[in-house]
Amino acid sequence: MEKIISGNIKLRRFELSDIVQLARLCNNKKIWDNLRDFIPYPYTEQDAEDFIAFCNTENPQVTFAIEKNGLLVGTIGLVLQSDIHRLNAEIGYWIGEPFWGQGIATNAVVLITEYAFNVIGLIRIYSGVFDFNIASRRVLEKAGYNLDFIAEKGYIKNGKVGSEYRFSILNHSTSGEIFSQD
Repeated sequence: MEKIISGNIKLRRFELSDIVQLARLCNNKKIWDNLRDFIPYPYTEQDAEDFIAFCNTENPQVTFAIEKNGLLVGTIGLVLQSDIHRLNAEIGYWIGEPFWGQGIATNAVVLITEYAFNVIGLIRIYSGVFDFNIASRRVLEKAGYNLDFIAEKGYIKNGKVGSEYRFSILNHSTSGEIFSQD
């Protein structure tokens, strides 16, 4: 799987030529404030190179560059779960600040969700969103995700405890009973 395209939005493998733009976009405190702490900040070109190298070892591919009109604008990915949750994944994404408010994230979430259900065979995708990230909550709602619950005091970020909004979407094309225990 190399590309997923809808209109002027493309999900594709990262390339080494993305290093500079990826580092430029991700080295933004406003982006980092909405990401997990394992993402470094400041974000350097070496961080971008390491991330791209990691992504390009994935099988199946679950992390994609988001491109609009031929320009890298963000990233989106799935964290595949294991054991009894092996048909589930957590979705994560970010869009570079110059590209906010253009519907890119919603389009990318719809594309990767379809890929996850139709190509990988997942039955459920979920996301945890910080309470202050109203834009990300709207992205998930517009992409068809439903609010499952709000976990009060569910995270700590930048020294502050907050509530996590947990969204999910189900693959309704499977009954869940067709999968073996292998």
